[in-house]
Amino acid sequence: MAIGSKKVIYAALVGNALISITKFIAASITGSSAMLSEGIHSLVDTGNQVLLLNGLKRAQKPPDKDFPFGHGKEIYFWSFIVAILIFALGAGISIYEGILHIQHPEPVTTAYINYIVIALALIFEGFAWYFAFKEFKKTKGKWSYLTAVQRAKDPSVFVVLFEDSAALIGLLVAFLGIFLGQVTGIVYFDGAASIVIGLILAGTAIWLAYETKGLLIGESANDSIVQGIRDIASGLDNVDHVNEVLTLHMGPEFILVNISLDFMDEANADEVERTIAKLDLEIKKKFNRVKRVFVEAEARKTPEIK
Repeated sequence: MAIGSKKVIYAALVGNALISITKFIAASITGSSAMLSEGIHSLVDTGNQVLLLNGLKRAQKPPDKDFPFGHGKEIYFWSFIVAILIFALGAGISIYEGILHIQHPEPVTTAYINYIVIALALIFEGFAWYFAFKEFKKTKGKWSYLTAVQRAKDPSVFVVLFEDSAALIGLLVAFLGIFLGQVTGIVYFDGAASIVIGLILAGTAIWLAYETKGLLIGESANDSIVQGIRDIASGLDNVDHVNEVLTLHMGPEFILVNISLDFMDEANADEVERTIAKLDLEIKKKFNRVKRVFVEAEARKTPEIK
């Protein structure tokens, strides 16, 4: 598992733990609903980082009798759980608190404490966001940011990046809610800000769940890897045609490959064996994430005549 992924998660874990404490203290002193929602948000994020670290650790367990292809998909499972927690706890409680404060509004007292906490939180969250963004930028290559998220096979980095992005936006919303309530005297702004923060978290959770769902079910390797495998196979002696190249990510660093080949009619059993051995070696040499290669010898598939 990439060391950078763990560094990003540890940075976010420390930052969110410190921020959540300060936000809860500020919320208890000032009575701000938006600040309470932000405290819940940071607390949920802290728990999420613990779950991601657990997922990374469990994903490194070696293959065994029950899981012959290893435990790499653990990180996909725990990333999906993180998305559910953001939605259920972060978004749900924030929206509930916002509605409660709109129904029973109370003015925010000593608002300057909230401003201090928000400023400190922006610094901490900004640092964690930059760290996650820097690591994500390394892995995205020539893809656009959106494409990189859609094609990424290690969700740990972009999950933290999404969380930190939502946190920064949430802090700005909390600031606006408290500020507008203080300037206008309209006490409903604070509760409204809490609801908006909840909606931001809900949107983030839904997007994360969507992106990790495919990985959890079983996504293929990226097109460049599939095409590279096809090119290697088609360039070997004794291979007449490459029928099919199927790939499956068993984890961020584990790709399973199944290839259907039509060997030349004149190739004997020994030649076929040597070709398969060479194919296995060349694929694993070029793509180090490919751990297992299965080859099927099948006649070339021709379209049926209707």
